[in-house]
Amino acid sequence: MIEQKEDTNGLMFENLDPDTLLSKNENSSSPDTIISTNNLTLGFGQKTVLSNINLSVQKGTITALIGPSGSGKTTFLRSLNRMNDGIKGYRQTGDVLFNSESIWASNIDLLALRRKVGMLFQRANPFPMSIEQNVVAGVKAHRIAKKPQLKQIARMRLEEVGLWHAVEGRLHDSPFRLSGGQQQLLCLARALAIGPDVLLLDEPTSALDPTSIQAVEQLIMNLSPAITFIVVTHNLAQARRISHNTAFFFQGQLKEYGPTRKIFEDASQPETQQYVSGRMG
Repeated sequence: MIEQKEDTNGLMFENLDPDTLLSKNENSSSPDTIISTNNLTLGFGQKTVLSNINLSVQKGTITALIGPSGSGKTTFLRSLNRMNDGIKGYRQTGDVLFNSESIWASNIDLLALRRKVGMLFQRANPFPMSIEQNVVAGVKAHRIAKKPQLKQIARMRLEEVGLWHAVEGRLHDSPFRLSGGQQQLLCLARALAIGPDVLLLDEPTSALDPTSIQAVEQLIMNLSPAITFIVVTHNLAQARRISHNTAFFFQGQLKEYGPTRKIFEDASQPETQQYVSGRMG
């Protein structure tokens, strides 16, 4: 069942009925797990950012990561496809499993992992090339398709994110002439073009206007369950609108994780209750 929910800015957002979300989560089982962490501890130098994180994400779901600034949400997100590896002083213990295999296994191809577990950053980061070339950059890098297919792929992905009609006459223009919202949709098209199983989104709408936020949120919901989404957001209304499950991080710990409606309406931890009610952070 679909219901309409009104945000504080007056826009209407489609969202799944909470009962549907709970049912989906209650029916999830371990064979459907696509990403899981086992006593994952992350830090930089002497500072430990997160300790002993155990969390399982079911295939095809949307998971929101919430919590005060500095609680470790983005560090956790970036660990799931090893985006932290190049940062000086980064350290980890424990494990992250993708499709039941450690992402730190000796036989893991890092480029292949990041094709399957893609990422969209907080601010749009188009490449300094044409709009069309932006969309197919990853396709070319991974040699997913031959040159004659690239234009078709670019069009398909731009249509998928709702950007085609705005750019079809300017495919060879610079992406930096697009609005902020359009640039973020372009980056999402680029991420989708390589066929990820999971997309990690780090506050993907924080710099966008309400209309662009609505477009991105609706797209995420439309693409699930074909793609699994894990989304860091400080927008509690957004977490409640789009996610099936919510994880609350606080002071370097995973305080609570479960179906979104339960987290927001019947949290078991007092810190969670205070945060989702707006009395903290």
